Amino acid sequence: MKIAVIDAQGAGLGQNIIKRIRKEIDNDVYIIALGTNSFATSKMVQAGANVGISGERAISSFCKTTKIDSIIGPIGIICSGGINGEITTMISNAIFNMDCTKYILPLQKHGIYIPGTRNLQIKDIIEEIVLDIKNNIEEF
Repeated sequence: MKIAVIDAQGAGLGQNIIKRIRKEIDNDVYIIALGTNSFATSKMVQAGANVGISGERAISSFCKTTKIDSIIGPIGIICSGGINGEITTMISNAIFNMDCTKYILPLQKHGIYIPGTRNLQIKDIIEEIVLDIKNNIEEF
């Protein structure tokens, strides 16, 4: 199974997601770290991603040309200008148009509120994502 994890800035969320996948699933998953900057990418690779891709054009090209099973990231990845402006229109469009499962973490940012998510903890959301990935691996 091939999974992309996308994050920006310091990639704290991306690192947590990758570490959790490695702890729970380990080698059954090939993880591609998509960082909007090289620092974020390197942090996610250090956390356990198999490979890293950095920058707007590289991420957009990857999203348009590579077949993966799922992509994971905060809600800002599908919003142009998301994650303090690090998600460009090119990146958000490329992600939105991918033919894969998109696991979107509903962070209370960007002026977007998803009803029913107010009391959800990030660790619980990540746990649910990892469980879903495990279930999908077992189907293959």
